[in-house]
Amino acid sequence: MWCDPFVTKTAPIDLRSDTVTRPDERMSAAMADAEVGDDVLDRDPTMRELELRVAELLGTEDALWVPSGTMGNLIALSLHLRRGDRFLAPRGAHVLTHELGSAAWLAGGMPEPLNWDAGPGRPSARLVRSESTDGGGYDSLRSSLLCLENTHNEAGGAVIPPDEHAQLVAAARDNGLRVHVDGARIFNAAVALGVQPATLTVGADTVQTCLSKGLGAPVGSAVAGSGEFVEEARRMRKMLGGGVRQGGVLAAAGLVALEDTDRLRTDHDNAARLATGLTELGWSVTPPRTNIVLAAVPDVGHSLEWLSGLGVLAVPMAGRVRFVTHRDVGTADIDEVLRRVGNAS
Repeated sequence: MWCDPFVTKTAPIDLRSDTVTRPDERMSAAMADAEVGDDVLDRDPTMRELELRVAELLGTEDALWVPSGTMGNLIALSLHLRRGDRFLAPRGAHVLTHELGSAAWLAGGMPEPLNWDAGPGRPSARLVRSESTDGGGYDSLRSSLLCLENTHNEAGGAVIPPDEHAQLVAAARDNGLRVHVDGARIFNAAVALGVQPATLTVGADTVQTCLSKGLGAPVGSAVAGSGEFVEEARRMRKMLGGGVRQGGVLAAAGLVALEDTDRLRTDHDNAARLATGLTELGWSVTPPRTNIVLAAVPDVGHSLEWLSGLGVLAVPMAGRVRFVTHRDVGTADIDEVLRRVGNAS
């Protein structure tokens, strides 16, 4: 099954992430024609338009553009937590495993991973209630925040449906916890569930969503919440070096990306097609709910090298091989991946 990566002549098909997409002609034109201003001094008009649009879609009072999802999460956690506060998050959540410890190092929080007792990537409301109970003594950790992830990356793009989201928020509220939703791919979740994104944020204090993942913008995320939160978040963004000048050039791409979120269905269909094809070829694949396909293999490093030799790019994730479908990969590309894998197997 091994193929020498140095002799392959095939054009690579990049399934490492949905962040590898490039602006199409319409998005590039919008960026070139964007009305801009100095956002640090008196706001950039296109950036402000994007922020209000994101707030409308997520059902919040306001939103703030940030350079990355990691910064958006860090801003939210920094404003929700006091030093030493304990926060709960599902095991494998992005804020725990892929943000270089910034939740503890910069936001000052003590992370408490929650098991997936309600399904992949999903803790139950019962578990949230039991884990958020503090010891009682002054020297006990104080739990103050529940951080959810929808979709959950390490769980293969698993989604939290609206009824479970409501139960989790209620459990948090009953125990005095605020709620932050890391919705980097919340539009994928909404499309998969057939609901509006705001349905998946009800009761949350803050939400982060990424414009440069499935939506295809070249850069940028947004963190959303109350008007008061966004006012403080803007100060925190500047403190972290995220103040921008003529940011409308980037925000224009985000506005275009938000115009056709239903297109994510194609990515989901392609992920299902890839998973079915790999299963038929003998791979052990978790059926995807959105655009992330996880495959269990005996040796992740060897498998990635072998795939690279076939011109198929993937990455390691939670001890498995991860493939992510996106707008720059069509159905014909998925079929070509399966052809290459099948021929080399």
